[in-house]
Amino acid sequence: MSLAAATTMALAAGVISAPSAYTADNPVEVVVNGDDVRGDNVNGMTYKGLGLLSCNSTSNLLMDYKAEHPNRYWQLIRVLFGGKNPLINHVKIEMGSDTNTSTGSDPATMRTPDELADASRTPGFQLAADAKTVNSNLKVSILRWEMPEWVQNEWDKGTGTDDMYKWYKETILDAYEKYGYMVDYIDPDKNETRDPDEAFIKWYKNAMVTDTDFSNPRYDIPAEKQEKTEKAYHHIKIIASDENNTLNIGPSLLSDKELFGIVDAVGYHYTTDDRREGAADSDTYLPYTKLATGENKYNEDKEVWYSEGTASFGYTDYRVNNTEGPSGASTGIGGVQSTLDLANRIVKSYANSKRTHYIFQPAIGSFYEGAQYSHKELVSARDPWSGYLHYDAALYVMQQFTQFAKTGWENDTNTAGIWRTVPEASYSGAAGTENVDGSNGAPSYMTLADPRKKDFSTIVVNDSDQSKTYRIKAENMRLGDPTMEIWETRGADAGQAYDANFKHLVDEIRPGGDGYYTYTVKPRSIVTLTTLDKSRDQATKQRLPKSWDRTVLDTDATGKKHNTRDNVLYADDFGYEEEGKVQVGTGNGARKTSQPYLTSRGNQPRYMVDQTGAWEVGKDASGNNVLYQYMDQSMKDTHSWNRNTPNTTVGDFRWENYRATVDVSFPDPAGGLAALGVRQQKGMAISDAAYNVRIRPNGTWTFYEYGTAIKTGTVTASDTYRLAIEAKGATITASIDGKAVSTYQDPTPETEGRVKLGTDFYKTAFDNLKVEKIDGYTPYADTQIDNMDSSVTYDGAWNRKASFGDAMDWYRSTSTSTAAGASFTVPFTGTGIDVIGGNDGSAVLDVYIDGKLIARDAKTAATDKRLATYTLRGLPDGAHTAKFVLTSGKIVLDAFNAISGDVDGTVDTTPLQSRLGGIGSPAQADYTPDSWALFESAYSAAKAAVAGQKGLDITGVEQITNRLGKAYDRLVRTDATAQ
Repeated sequence: MSLAAATTMALAAGVISAPSAYTADNPVEVVVNGDDVRGDNVNGMTYKGLGLLSCNSTSNLLMDYKAEHPNRYWQLIRVLFGGKNPLINHVKIEMGSDTNTSTGSDPATMRTPDELADASRTPGFQLAADAKTVNSNLKVSILRWEMPEWVQNEWDKGTGTDDMYKWYKETILDAYEKYGYMVDYIDPDKNETRDPDEAFIKWYKNAMVTDTDFSNPRYDIPAEKQEKTEKAYHHIKIIASDENNTLNIGPSLLSDKELFGIVDAVGYHYTTDDRREGAADSDTYLPYTKLATGENKYNEDKEVWYSEGTASFGYTDYRVNNTEGPSGASTGIGGVQSTLDLANRIVKSYANSKRTHYIFQPAIGSFYEGAQYSHKELVSARDPWSGYLHYDAALYVMQQFTQFAKTGWENDTNTAGIWRTVPEASYSGAAGTENVDGSNGAPSYMTLADPRKKDFSTIVVNDSDQSKTYRIKAENMRLGDPTMEIWETRGADAGQAYDANFKHLVDEIRPGGDGYYTYTVKPRSIVTLTTLDKSRDQATKQRLPKSWDRTVLDTDATGKKHNTRDNVLYADDFGYEEEGKVQVGTGNGARKTSQPYLTSRGNQPRYMVDQTGAWEVGKDASGNNVLYQYMDQSMKDTHSWNRNTPNTTVGDFRWENYRATVDVSFPDPAGGLAALGVRQQKGMAISDAAYNVRIRPNGTWTFYEYGTAIKTGTVTASDTYRLAIEAKGATITASIDGKAVSTYQDPTPETEGRVKLGTDFYKTAFDNLKVEKIDGYTPYADTQIDNMDSSVTYDGAWNRKASFGDAMDWYRSTSTSTAAGASFTVPFTGTGIDVIGGNDGSAVLDVYIDGKLIARDAKTAATDKRLATYTLRGLPDGAHTAKFVLTSGKIVLDAFNAISGDVDGTVDTTPLQSRLGGIGSPAQADYTPDSWALFESAYSAAKAAVAGQKGLDITGVEQITNRLGKAYDRLVRTDATAQ
């Protein structure tokens, strides 16, 4: 019996269930019946495809990519939004309030009721404008999570509706004037509410459609454009209510005719399922299905969105090396939280709740790693200085949906030809409601069809370890050539390149005598079976761009040009005379306009990712550009999710030994505090910089290790102060106005990380930020190698985990072992290597470099995530292979940092020379071969170092001296053995 026949009655109730006779070994039969292609359903069944959410600082660095590497930025725009079959059709913007609502903060477009709205501060509005240049049909929507404090204060009194409306309206009109597009959808309610504010939704819609005030000088709309603007504004649609797991707005629409008439689309987050309560004809039983199908008391269909969901977690090219499959095998591109999980999520959310639009939070990760919810995106864009972009294989999997159908929104005359979803030919038996597990082998497929019934595509997801056969039959369709193409994405076979099987044409088939197309879907794969002829379409065959190199941030004194030869790592005087003009999409995508650097980005500073606060470049009393943090007591962050004092982050996570300086001043007479931090790896507060110094206007200062005060004092009060922190190895020195105020020797140092600036809730000024190298010390790690990278090899028993990984682990993956004798081998280039991971310090290692034992029974440190549990320095600068053997304890591996040999200044090798002199010249014949091998390795390394080894730094001298001493102490005399 076909699936369609088995589910006719279930469909009437709005849900499809598998045939009772189904077993895992039986072929899955799917009937695509032209009579089920609902050409008159223009809202609920039209397949809108995919969208992205820009919010919470996730897009902050994109504007830097546009300024520094415009070719790669605009290529990204084309890849995501361009072509006849766009991957992304919608940019959703969560309005910022300068507060932290997960990974960071987005700027408020209006910080006071009198300030004119500035949409250009928010990267989401500009991203949408740029996307419009390649897809004029792109939809734009907005909503809020928190609100600026001037709105919040009135809202808390119960009198804030007009203030909320003002904020929304003036922002919308500013974006319309700057970029030429009118927002398509508004959710007036709070993001992820559990109790939709239906009264306000009604109020807002009425206020919007009855609003005739478009001549207010605040809006800056020319008289000749006011009528057009008003008309466009009145066409904005309402979406509600962006709930997280709760499903309350659906029943409300069905029970409230007025609300039903007001709301155009409904959406909810992080679950694939509909609500199932009460009798089949009740408003609480499958309300979203009833809204989408139009099978409701109003006989009208509504759009239903998966209005916020995750992308795949980590990098697919790393997570394929996991051991989470049966008997420790890899799950390939599948497994929980993988790209196949994401595909199953899209299929199941349609099959179970008829959602025809999935919005990624985020699709683009353009913020520094280490903030909350890192590593869950389709594209990673975190190094604008290098232009590095990582296009994940998840994009190919998503293209299996979008490139084999015409996606988007149907027009008013129902002639755009947007493909319809076919519920009778769609089903998912995968387990789970958010993280979807397809390892049970149940069918999972979704069918999209041309409303003219001339073509269809069925997308099949098989995230199990068994092959699965599908039999698909077309009935009452008007197909031309009945040939069906099979396009597949799956992991590589043995000996193949990593991407050998990504979105490629694998077969062309025709129906058998019984009318069925038959195809066996391979394990851990997604296939699209389509009657479209795509075999010669170059856009379908197009491969994703390469990632480029992820070079370290090391500039000249302007902060603009890459320069490894001077002593500057980075500098910013916030003037940006070195920056040229930037192209911005305007005219609703009709053209690009060149704008001055700061104008193009709403005066946002370069390379900074805000965690909390209003960080913006402005003029000081002398007319010079400085960086201000504007959030003061009147704007104080009282309603954020992650409550911290204002702070922002800049720089490269690989920076190691450096000196950071910045000038600070306090223009707010009410008070203030300024902070400078170094070596930040994770977290979203100023106290997440490993070492930070904070000063108040009266000269009182405190030096901290993370959030623990190490020393406090007072300097002479001044209008300005120059703060500095020098971090070299384990020695950290804080200075104010050029004088050291605290020197701290950290027994377990954080060795690498970025720079942070921070304030209290007062307007505070920063200028002349500079990050400099320190003579005699390596400034940074050149590269990072993930524990799941294919170049890293493992022997012995290891658990290599990718599913449900922690966001504070690089790419959410770890490799763990407790088996004595287990080993891992890492090829790298440099003068040393850091072994990074959250560890308890129990692991003991034998360390080999290029086949030679250089350390026996080396202890590891108890460390938090992203910190080095073991560091190795002092190797000759060049290519090496490091092998680590676990002799006892437990080791958790996250990543490996390879240390640069770029060392400025002279390096004092006196301590090592003294140690060599004390040892003298031992004779090999006097010692056992095993103990001599270790000593000889250390002795040779020491002699090479004092002879002038390239890339040697002070830390390397210290470690070579230490290894030599330990090896000498472990020498065993042959006569002692004989006794």
